Amino acid sequence: MNKIQSILLLFLLTSISAIAQSDRDYIRRGNRFMRDSIFDKAQIEYQKAIEADNTNALAHYNLGNALLSQNKAEDAMKEYEQAAKMETNKVRKAQVYHNMGFLLQSAKQIDKALACYKESLRNDPSQDDTRYNYVLCLYQLKNNQNQDDQNQEQDDQGEDKKNEKDKQEQQKQDQKNEDKQEQKEQPDPNKMSKENAEQMLQAAMQDEKETQEKIQQAMQQPQRKQLKKQW
Repeated sequence: MNKIQSILLLFLLTSISAIAQSDRDYIRRGNRFMRDSIFDKAQIEYQKAIEADNTNALAHYNLGNALLSQNKAEDAMKEYEQAAKMETNKVRKAQVYHNMGFLLQSAKQIDKALACYKESLRNDPSQDDTRYNYVLCLYQLKNNQNQDDQNQEQDDQGEDKKNEKDKQEQQKQDQKNEDKQEQKEQPDPNKMSKENAEQMLQAAMQDEKETQEKIQQAMQQPQRKQLKKQW
C-alpha cells in the first residue's frame, strides 16, 4: 500500500467514525461541557444529538438545561415541552415537569406552575423539592388573591370617595343655580321698572297741569288791597 492509498484509507476510516457517532456520544460530550460550565458548547453538542435522533427525550431535556443556564428561558421551555411529550421514564419525566414548573413560577405564572408541579409529583411522589415548590406556589397564589382583594377594596373606596365628591360638587352647583334664580326673580329696590317710571311721569305731568291751571285762575281774579295793622 503506497502513501496515497494510506492517506485515503485513513480519511475513509475517519469519515466512517464521524458518521458512526451516535446521539449518546453527543450527549456525553455535552454533559462534560455542562460540568465545566461551558454552556454554549454543551448546547451545540445537544443540538447535534437531536439532529442525530430527534426523538431522544434526554437530548431535549439536557438542551433545555443548557439554554436555561444561558438565561434563554423561552427556548428552554420549548425543549422541556418536547422532552415531556417523548419521555417514558417516570422519574425523568418528573424532573422535566419540575423544571417547567420552576420556569413558570419564576415568570409569576403561578397557576401553570402548580399544574406542572402536580404532574411532576404524579410521576414521582418522592420529589421533596417539587413538593416544597408546590406548597410555595399555593402560598403565593393565596397571597396574590389577598392582594387583589385589597386592591379591589381600595379601588372601590376610591370610587366611593369620588362619587361622594362629585355629589357634593353637584349639590353646590345646584345651590348656586337656585340662588341665582331667586336673585333674578326678586325685584331690585334700586331699580325702577319701565311701567313704574311711566306712571310716575304721567302723575307728575298731571300735577304740573293742575298747578298751571290754578295759577291761571288766580291771575284772572282782581287783586285786593290788604291793610297792615299798626302796632
